Amino acid sequence: MINRRQFLRTAGGSSLAAGLPGGQVRMNRPRPAERFYFRTDDARLQTKYDSALAGLRNNAIRVNRFVDPVLIEGGNYPGVWLECAPLEGLVYSTISQQLATSNHRIFFDFQREDGYLPCYVWRNKIGTGQIQMVVPIAATAYELYERTRDRDFLSRAYTSCSRWDAWLVRYRNTRATGLCEAFCEYDTGHDNSPRWRGKPKECPNADARICPRIEGLPYLAPDLSASLYGGRVALARMARELGNPAEEARWQERATATRMAMLDLLYDTRDACFYDVDSSGKFVRIRGDALTRVLGERVLPQELFEAVYRRHIRNPSSFWAPYPLPSIALDDPAFVRPIPPNSWGGASQALTALRAPRWMEPYGKRGDLTHLMRQWVKAIVAAAGFMQQMDPQTGEFTLDQGGYSPTMLVLFDFIWRLFGVRREGSCLEWNCRVPDGAGYSKSGIPTAAGVAELGNGKDGSELMLDGRPLVRLEGQARLISDLAGKPLKLVGSEPRPLEVSLHWPNGRTATYRLMPDAVVPVV
Repeated sequence: MINRRQFLRTAGGSSLAAGLPGGQVRMNRPRPAERFYFRTDDARLQTKYDSALAGLRNNAIRVNRFVDPVLIEGGNYPGVWLECAPLEGLVYSTISQQLATSNHRIFFDFQREDGYLPCYVWRNKIGTGQIQMVVPIAATAYELYERTRDRDFLSRAYTSCSRWDAWLVRYRNTRATGLCEAFCEYDTGHDNSPRWRGKPKECPNADARICPRIEGLPYLAPDLSASLYGGRVALARMARELGNPAEEARWQERATATRMAMLDLLYDTRDACFYDVDSSGKFVRIRGDALTRVLGERVLPQELFEAVYRRHIRNPSSFWAPYPLPSIALDDPAFVRPIPPNSWGGASQALTALRAPRWMEPYGKRGDLTHLMRQWVKAIVAAAGFMQQMDPQTGEFTLDQGGYSPTMLVLFDFIWRLFGVRREGSCLEWNCRVPDGAGYSKSGIPTAAGVAELGNGKDGSELMLDGRPLVRLEGQARLISDLAGKPLKLVGSEPRPLEVSLHWPNGRTATYRLMPDAVVPVV
C-alpha cells in the first residue's frame, strides 16, 4: 500500500526528465514550452516521435490558390485528397486546430457550383475525375467542431456537405438503389487493387459524373455507401446543433434508408461479408478493406458486427495478420504477391491503421486495438523513414521516398493512445502503461483545470492535474476521469485479463480485476 507521503514524494520530484529506480516516475510542473509533451527514456521511440512531429511540420504548406497552409499527404503525394486529408487534419488538431480547419475548408472553398467536392487539390491542379471518399468529410468536420466550438465553421460545413450529398444522389445513384455507386478505381482510393482489375482508373474526360462504358460498371459499393451513410449521420448531428430539428429528422431518415439498403443489397449472409455488386447484380467476391470502411461508419448493429469481426477481422488467416490490417485478406486468392509499391492488393496501409480507432473503440475492441497499435509502433520505429505501406506478415515497409503524413500521424496518435493522457469530450483519458523496452514515459496536455500529466513507470502510473496528485495506478489499464480529475471508470485496454490497483493520496486503496474490453466503474 502507498501512503500520502510516499505518493507526494513519488509524484513531485525536482526533475521532469528523470526516472526513479524501479520504474517509478518523478514529475513536477512543466515549463511553458512543455505544456504539451511526450517524453520517454526509450531513445529510439523518442527520436522517431520527434522526427514524426518535425516531418508533419514540414508537410504543412500552401497549395494551389488556397490562402492558408494545409497538412499535405507527403511522400509521393503533393497535395490533399478528400478520402484522407480531413481525418488527418482532425488527428493533427491536438497540435494545430488551424491546420485541421484548413484541411476541411480547402475542399469547401474549391467546391463547384453543382456541389461537387474536388477529389484532390495539388499545388497546381484540382482533381475532378473521381469522388475518392472514405471517411466522410461531414463526420470529421462535426468532430472538429466539437473540439473548436466554431459555429461559423459548423455552418459552412453543413452547407457544403449538404450540397455534396445532393451531388452524390444526382450522379452516383444511377441504378436507383439509394446507395452510392463506384465508377472507377480511384473512386475508392484503392490503387492497384484486384477489386478494380480490368476497370478504368478514373472517369472519362476527368469528369466524375460520367460512368465508363465498361462491363460490370457501375458497382454498388459498400465503402462509398458507408461514407454516404456516415455523412448523413453527421449532417443530422450538425442540424441538431444548429437548431433545426426538421432537418435533423430528414437526415436521420435518409441515413436509416441507406443503412437498410446496404444490409439488403450488399451484405452476403453466407459469407458474413460486404461486397461490391456489379451491374448484373452479382457479388464481386473479393474480401478487402472495404469491409473495415463499412465498420468505420458503424453501419452494423453490435450483434452483427461481432459475427463479421470473428469471421474476418479477428481471423489470423484473414485480416488479423501479425501486422494488421491487410488491404486484401491473407487467404483471399486475389492477394497480390510480391507486394508492389502503392498497392491496395494486400499491403497493410497506414491509412487503414489511422482509421482503426474510429470503429474499434466504439465497437468495444479496445484490447485488440492496443495490439494493433503496438505492432504498428514497433514496425514504424524499426523502419528507416515514414513510408506508406508494409508487408502484413513481416512488418517490413515497402521502400519509397518517405515523409508520408499518415504514417507519421499513426505513430503520433498511437503513442498518445497507448501511453499518454488525452482529452475525449468531457473526460480525460489516462493510458497507464509503459512502452515496451522503456523504463518510463511522461506526457502532459493543457486543460482548463491546468496541465494534466501522466507518468508511466514499471511499478505504476502517477496521474496529476495542475501539479496536484490525483491517484496512482498499479497495473496496465485506461482510467477515465472527469475534467477535474475525478476517476470515473477503468477500461480493460489490454488483450488479456489483469489486476489493477488504485491508490489515492489519502491512503485509500481499491483493487479491480479487469477483463479485456471491460468497463468498470471506480467506486
